[in-house]
Amino acid sequence: MLSESMRAFFDENGYVVARALFDLQEVDRLREHYMELRAQGAHPGDMVGVDTASSDPLKRFPRMIHMHHWDETSLSWLLEPRLNEVLTGLLEREPYAVQTMLYFKPAGARGQALHQDQYFLRARPGTCMAAWLALDDCDEANGCMQVIPGSHTWPLLCTTQADTKNSFTDVTVPLPEGQEVQPIVMQAGDVLFFNGTLVHGSYPNTSSDRFRRSLIGHYISGEAEQASQFMKPILRMDGSEVDLEASLPGGPCGVWVEEDGKPVIELSGLEINTVFRSE
Repeated sequence: MLSESMRAFFDENGYVVARALFDLQEVDRLREHYMELRAQGAHPGDMVGVDTASSDPLKRFPRMIHMHHWDETSLSWLLEPRLNEVLTGLLEREPYAVQTMLYFKPAGARGQALHQDQYFLRARPGTCMAAWLALDDCDEANGCMQVIPGSHTWPLLCTTQADTKNSFTDVTVPLPEGQEVQPIVMQAGDVLFFNGTLVHGSYPNTSSDRFRRSLIGHYISGEAEQASQFMKPILRMDGSEVDLEASLPGGPCGVWVEEDGKPVIELSGLEINTVFRSE
């Protein structure tokens, strides 16, 4: 399932797409399942309520988080053997599972400013990993994922204020002038795997009538001894719990400086205890 070429691509770029890892029948069932759950109203873990009359599409279809705490379908998917096989191949040991998320991203919805997942999950030692399943075809029009290839080799960057007109989150990471961002065009059933320090995000859904639904599993390296308290309980891939220490906020972060006429990252900043918020 994880070929040598996929592993080599991941090592170089910090991400890789496993095409058609889930078939269309599986995707249809998952998509229908989460649409039904969202139609039921608020659920545990929702950071905002559901306002079906709002003009903001993200208030009509807010994201869901930590569904595996109460939904058997989500738990089963998070521990899915196909995901485990790829993750274990990329990490060279079996990961721990810590989080599920579902983004609906209907037409007109804002995107999410560029960020690094490790900033929030705080796996120590090691890093976190994401498995991002496309439940709809994703392209630039409906706000596909955007990544900076190779940024997984960067340290955590100090965050700055995001433009909340285009992003539903309020923090981002600054980039040097001229830095290119790569869109990841995917079909429903593809899974994007990426490293926790890879800079990624998405732009608004500018389509007139298309969702860009995605189901995400977050994992941490199997050697981790600490992780964010928000990620608990932490699970082995057989579903049993493992007790890790809660990682403390703060620590060094990188800022861009110029050296010999080129931008380089200098660890001269200090992380702020930022709470991941959704409007």
